[in-house]
Amino acid sequence: MAYPTSGSRYASGACKYDATLLRINSIDYFLLYCFASFLVALRSGATGGLSASVCSPTIRAVLSSFPHQKQIRHFHDPGHCHELTFSCFHRLPLLTNAVWARLLSESIDRTLVHQGFRLVAFVYMPEHVHLLIFPTEPTARIDRLLFAIKRPLSYRVKQDLEQAGSPLLQQLTVQERPGKKVFRFWQEGPGYDRNIISQSAVLTAIEYIHNNPVRRGLSSTPDQWKWSSWKSYHQAPGRQDPELPTVHGVPDMLGD
Repeated sequence: MAYPTSGSRYASGACKYDATLLRINSIDYFLLYCFASFLVALRSGATGGLSASVCSPTIRAVLSSFPHQKQIRHFHDPGHCHELTFSCFHRLPLLTNAVWARLLSESIDRTLVHQGFRLVAFVYMPEHVHLLIFPTEPTARIDRLLFAIKRPLSYRVKQDLEQAGSPLLQQLTVQERPGKKVFRFWQEGPGYDRNIISQSAVLTAIEYIHNNPVRRGLSSTPDQWKWSSWKSYHQAPGRQDPELPTVHGVPDMLGD
């Protein structure tokens, strides 16, 4: 078969045909983009009063197929304890570094004072942290607390890795968008937050937190794990480990 040459009328027609297809594809992509934007807005409730209930089953099916981004709502009700969990980047065991664990303790102590919270219990696991906290100020906010705890530690760790020329620095650096790289010590996102409103539930949560290392096989008993508040509840007062954050105990204002 003879193929058209660049100077033939067939080639000219083919070029026009390709250009037409290009315009059609551009329109298709634009319409697809608009439709996708509409679906995202529809699910977030930003469609000027139009709700998903008025959509056809087909549109609802497409809408439900979009991946859900993890979202945590922090309920800042007065008199509630909060059980918080947040993880290291990609759940790497970064908190096995004792220096960084001590820096975390300093960051927690400093933040609790400035953000209006009391520490009820905690445990540092190799790749994540459990905190049980209680707000003491009506303006206390969980999101601000987490930001104030995480950011200074991340900054200090990055400095340490840069000075040491550690290959871990590159492992913890990600391309956030074209032209911008960011260092991540912590996994992005708000983590886990559970409100606890009764004293009995708080005591159960404390026991759960202290037994995390035992369940993981990191220690035989809770007292063998250095990085928790277990000793604050089972040793004589005044024997606070200076490498751990200050624990304030169970709040008196919780109900049964």
